[in-house]
Amino acid sequence: MAKAAILEQPGKGLTIGEVELADPAPHEVLIDTKACGLCHSDLHFVDGAYPHALPAIPGHEAAGVVRAVGSEVRSVKPGDHVVSCLSAFCGQCEFCVTGRMALCMGAGTRRDADAPVRITRNGGETVNQMLNLSAFSEQMLIHENACVSIDKDMPLDRAALIGCAVTTGAGTIFNAANLTPGETIVVVGCGGVGLAAINAAKIAGAGMVIAADPIPEKRELAKVLGATHTVDAMAEDAAKQIIKLSDGGVHYAIEAVGRQASADLAVASLRRGGTAIILGMMPLDCKVGLGAMDLLGGKKLQGAIMGYNQFPVDLPRLVDFYMRGLLDLDTLIAERISLDEINQGFDKMRDGHSARSVIVFD
Repeated sequence: MAKAAILEQPGKGLTIGEVELADPAPHEVLIDTKACGLCHSDLHFVDGAYPHALPAIPGHEAAGVVRAVGSEVRSVKPGDHVVSCLSAFCGQCEFCVTGRMALCMGAGTRRDADAPVRITRNGGETVNQMLNLSAFSEQMLIHENACVSIDKDMPLDRAALIGCAVTTGAGTIFNAANLTPGETIVVVGCGGVGLAAINAAKIAGAGMVIAADPIPEKRELAKVLGATHTVDAMAEDAAKQIIKLSDGGVHYAIEAVGRQASADLAVASLRRGGTAIILGMMPLDCKVGLGAMDLLGGKKLQGAIMGYNQFPVDLPRLVDFYMRGLLDLDTLIAERISLDEINQGFDKMRDGHSARSVIVFD
């Protein structure tokens, strides 16, 4: 049995309860969860903005220790420290074999519909697994292609952040933007993902890193992580400020909130030939576009799900960046909480004044 935070009904918070995890199938890994960050993507499901089969266990930004593995698992072994990643990959589809693993739909990494489910409660009731992980739980049962082994010297509370926020934010800089040293960038939204993108832009040698956020505390955090300039994202002339600072607009504009206005600001901040990259989970009816003059100016618009990561390679490198003092994960953690405090953690996220809350399991 494992204690978990369960979503029973959107808008009603999470309920702490006991669940039972099945024995690992041949390609599955059972993990003792040690830390899990609270991500805004979880909040979309908790509050009902995105639908999901219920009851379910959210949580997807986690690190832990392998307890047991299935008979065919070769990538990790019991005792390994691992970070999980929601972009589980099959290794065989068009996206995997062309190096775009983050676009893989994960065929074969979930149990078949007629197979016993991974998580149950009350003697057999199905508990749905969210994003292939369900990390708000003392244990996770996942496919081996949804985790990677890391250096055991890496603190697991900081390693957890690499599972989503840092992989998405930093991956966008290193993989999707392919930023050239000296180029300018604005990051709209200084939560966990945005701050990771700012930190990565500094590592990548961006000439100017502008942080746009309406909250002064977030803008100050952005400076600690590498922002050279800050702008109030809610200011009426925010785009004009960014264009003036960057001498005609930025090369890259990254939206890391999931709001229509933030995406529009990112597009409006571009110079000719610039690229806007939308990371946030926007309301499902939102559309982001380029006007005729934007297109004539060679501007580009794209998504970059999970930072276009190739996580079996990217995550150990990001761990190494932290261990070498390049990547600042300590500043990203605003508080460490217990699983029982998860609803209060999401309340703080709704207020929007701090960075990541991280659940630490005993």
